Amino acid sequence: MGFLFFVLLFDLLHNITHYSVILALGYVIGISQAYLCYKFLVFRTKGNYVREYLRFYLVYGVAFLLNLAMLPFFIEVLKISPIISQGAIVLLVIIISYIGHKRFSFSVSPGVFDEGKRSRAQEAGAHDDELKKLYKRRDADGNEIL
Repeated sequence: MGFLFFVLLFDLLHNITHYSVILALGYVIGISQAYLCYKFLVFRTKGNYVREYLRFYLVYGVAFLLNLAMLPFFIEVLKISPIISQGAIVLLVIIISYIGHKRFSFSVSPGVFDEGKRSRAQEAGAHDDELKKLYKRRDADGNEIL
């Protein structure tokens, strides 16, 4: 969707503003929409809206800076049109941002209980030892930590 926002904004604004400004506007519009899609459709996380949103912005901030550095190179040096340039760059940005969101924006920190499991277990009368068995600590790669 971010690429679509860029194309639409470029079509509307390229005669009155620089492509870098159009890129920034596209990111601002696209980030909130992308956050909702990633949260509810891709990673399907619960809660932590503010924390995840801020982390999401950080990941996209890195992606934006990378995009901002590459776009002038493609346009000014390689002489490729802005839309084709952005289309090529967005493929790299998608990969980098997905990894960033998976490992940072929507990651579950070790030591944090799944509150849904915990409350259901408490309602069922589980004791602390049983609650601890519900949560298994995992490293960044998803391997169980003993």
